[in-house]
Amino acid sequence: MVSDQQIARERIAILHEKAEQAARDGEQDRAREYVRRARRIAERNRLSLPAEFDRFTCDACDAYLLPGRNARVRTRGGHVVVTCDCGGQARYRYR
Repeated sequence: MVSDQQIARERIAILHEKAEQAARDGEQDRAREYVRRARRIAERNRLSLPAEFDRFTCDACDAYLLPGRNARVRTRGGHVVVTCDCGGQARYRYR
């Protein structure tokens, strides 16, 4: 028997793939909608988004980030700074 959380994880993975493809095709609005749906599914099922999905989305505007296209990626003394076109920033540690 498949649990609700397993179904939710599968749907989030599918939406991640679709958001990435839409962003690569230049359909930013569609990619944003996929990101919003994935976040909503995660909230309803009390799941956290996978790290790879969370790191490639902007928390401020829900855009799917593609470095070089709509995101700037810089390294600063022990952490990575990802800046979206909207001005939103995310920082991640690295070792």
